[in-house]
Amino acid sequence: MKTISKYIVLAVITLFVSCKEEEPKKPKVNYDTKVTAEEPKTNEVNTILVSDLPVQMEGTSVLIHPIGEYSVGNNSKGGGKDSFRVSNYGEYEITGFLSNLKFQQIGSDSLKVLTDKPMMIERVTYLKSFADKSKKQFLVYVLEDMDSNKDGKLDSSDIKNLYLSDVTGNNFTKLSADFQELIDWSMIEPQNRLYFRTIEDSNKNGAFDKDDKVHYHFVDLVAKELKVEEYNPN
Repeated sequence: MKTISKYIVLAVITLFVSCKEEEPKKPKVNYDTKVTAEEPKTNEVNTILVSDLPVQMEGTSVLIHPIGEYSVGNNSKGGGKDSFRVSNYGEYEITGFLSNLKFQQIGSDSLKVLTDKPMMIERVTYLKSFADKSKKQFLVYVLEDMDSNKDGKLDSSDIKNLYLSDVTGNNFTKLSADFQELIDWSMIEPQNRLYFRTIEDSNKNGAFDKDDKVHYHFVDLVAKELKVEEYNPN
């Protein structure tokens, strides 16, 4: 009898799960002009702005200070101490969810801020091998720069963009077009070109999928004027 009851319970649970509607996936782009972005939601824990210790990319004379929001208490729930770390540093790359960067020339105490606009910087890559060859030093950024889904937050659910600057943070320039999601990028050194792909929500359904248009671009990094060129390899 207990066995029969167990199977009945399992059948009811299975039926409930199968009948339950899946929660619709949140679109990356909201085109409704009547919708206004919500006020940013208050975190359950206190959030403070923290700068990590500076990073020096090999072969440069610049210190980079990563700055991000840190939720106090996240690492101390288990009895440990907060690390107050907001970024990670790999080989020629800084990753995290950063609000900004500050740049400091070695030998100077002055700091230069990268941008005064709201952004969430996920990845910063130094083009080290290209710098060794060309003597030109560039940083490539993958970041979100607008609340594209209008949910009141600037985060990884918004459109990813590609930016470029020199290693001192000067000439901070957007390479990808507005409302186009960055797919990937690659440095082709024999051509001195930075290649990248983006996808356009051409059917305006708020998502980036197989029905949308892929764009192909490159930038000649040794040209007098850095200009994004579009090409068609298909």
